[in-house]
Amino acid sequence: MNKLTAYGVALTWTVLASATHGASENAQQAGALSGSSLQRIDASHFNIDDQEIADIRQGMQSAVDADYIAGALLLVGNSDGVGMLETIGTQGPGDAQPVNAETIFRIYSMTKPIVSVAAMSLIEDGLLSLDDPVGDYIPAFNNLQVMNEDGTTRPAQNEMRIENLLTHQSGLIQSIFALGTPLGTAYQENVPVKADLTSTATALEIAQRIGQLPLAFEPGTAWHYGHSTDVLGAVLEVAAGKPLDAILAEHIFNPLGMDETTFYVPEAKRARIAQPIHGDMSDNTEARDFLSAGAGLNSTTEDYARFAQMLLNGGEYRGQRIIDEATLERMRVPEIDDNVSRENFFYGSSGNWGLGFHLQPIDASQPEGPYNFGWRGIGGTLFVVDPVNDFYLLYMEQRWGGPSGAPFDNNAAQRVVYEAIRD
Repeated sequence: MNKLTAYGVALTWTVLASATHGASENAQQAGALSGSSLQRIDASHFNIDDQEIADIRQGMQSAVDADYIAGALLLVGNSDGVGMLETIGTQGPGDAQPVNAETIFRIYSMTKPIVSVAAMSLIEDGLLSLDDPVGDYIPAFNNLQVMNEDGTTRPAQNEMRIENLLTHQSGLIQSIFALGTPLGTAYQENVPVKADLTSTATALEIAQRIGQLPLAFEPGTAWHYGHSTDVLGAVLEVAAGKPLDAILAEHIFNPLGMDETTFYVPEAKRARIAQPIHGDMSDNTEARDFLSAGAGLNSTTEDYARFAQMLLNGGEYRGQRIIDEATLERMRVPEIDDNVSRENFFYGSSGNWGLGFHLQPIDASQPEGPYNFGWRGIGGTLFVVDPVNDFYLLYMEQRWGGPSGAPFDNNAAQRVVYEAIRD
């Protein structure tokens, strides 16, 4: 029995068994983790004073007043509690409900670190390895081709491995990052994923289509953002014999009590969904076949704070061990060395990338680290974990296009928090 056949057999068992086993396990976890993850402590714990908070609020308000966003939330916390939780504006245009810790945001690429942690958890369980060829799980990734600059192809010399998916060194791209190129056009024509993440295909079916396309470069030789984590999600489904939402529930959401982080939002919670002023975002109350490991999740500040605090605590939250501390340390090892091209790395010569996280210098004068880690979402969200200064940061807004030059955004949020902490 190959791994794809095993996936089908195990998935059948999962559907039959989940109603009984899952219900009792979820109840036990919820009882153990009841209560807010946002217990308040004084902001002075983080060396942030009242005037600095007032200045930060004014900056956030300026983005609302100028109609860039309807509202936003900025949080700074650690294992002792939350020292700053500032909210401005409302959940959307024409919505009188203020933004709060229970507002539901489309977190887009902040899905990737969650899936990456789940992947490392499956590695700890022995279900896969960083060195495994992707083709062992999805045969479409055997016999890969690399596209040359002139549009011709040649056989790949390197195998694509699980580690390459986590580090974005797989050779996979995304059409939005390669517009006007032969490979970008091939992605547009063959990968049935719209901007709103709707698709009649499953993650595995999409991964199989991607595996039939040429690579942008030899695996392991360059960094390029794209569908790597979406393919990783399909690999996890095959390795675990379960759909991705069940994997994340078992390894991340149930142990942490993240009961409002989902691939789609129940209709009953529609009134809590944040909306942008500019552009249209997907209707995230619609169930979909494609569970995007790269950009599909919705979450609240309350929920994502649990994930961020777990990372700050070395892989553990309120007695629930998600991954071993040594595994998390491995995820924070810089993977872009002198042999890896930075041509398409978002931060150029600055910072690095680990197994699923950005690695950015805490002090710009020390480009080789120490680093914080985290990632952001295209809809305006950001999380940063800084073990050196013992805090995590969450910034939540919903913005999709619109005019450039917002007076406050996720970049500004990170900057002003560091300025306040260091002052």
